[in-house]
Amino acid sequence: MAAETAVRRVRHAAPRPSDTERRNAAAALQRALDRRDNGGVTGHRAN
Repeated sequence: MAAETAVRRVRHAAPRPSDTERRNAAAALQRALDRRDNGGVTGHRAN
């Protein structure tokens, strides 16, 4: 086995999103889920 030192990588945490960013992300996720669930306004699901 080669004499290699295990390199430990530190994962730097991203800065915490602001409350507004979190709300916008949650709203976007909910819209995406709504579109998936019921076709949305421009949906094209064949029922």
